[in-house]
Amino acid sequence: MEIEPRDDEPLARDLLSVQRAAYAVEASIIGDDRIPPLRESLDELRAAPLRWLGHFDGRRLVGALALTGDAAEVDIHRLVVDPAAHRQGLGRALVRAALALAGNRRVIVATGRDNLPARALYESLGFVPAGETEVVPRLWIARYVRHPALAA
Repeated sequence: MEIEPRDDEPLARDLLSVQRAAYAVEASIIGDDRIPPLRESLDELRAAPLRWLGHFDGRRLVGALALTGDAAEVDIHRLVVDPAAHRQGLGRALVRAALALAGNRRVIVATGRDNLPARALYESLGFVPAGETEVVPRLWIARYVRHPALAA
């Protein structure tokens, strides 16, 4: 379901909490805590020009995905799942929802190069490696792309 943290401060606070917890797990996996959304403020999160999808357990936000897009491409900017809800298929469901929104557009995503669980998720959904980039010294990301005509 679409969510709008820009207009809903309590939701934005919940989202920030889930985001920080999720990126803390990634920081532990990759051995580096310089992930920008890990340090993002509430105001920065609310001001980000992102379209958000959320997943709730009752009334509690347990996962979210942020994206942007144009006529040719959708960029998944963030995928965050509350660590207490890991391994329940929420990340997969959120990415599938983004793919449905993308329709026949190319979809790109990046994750920590050493974040093997995230990489396995994207690869299982038809994303293919598109290179690696050192964004700051010793912090590497792996980029992925999914071409809808090639993905099954």
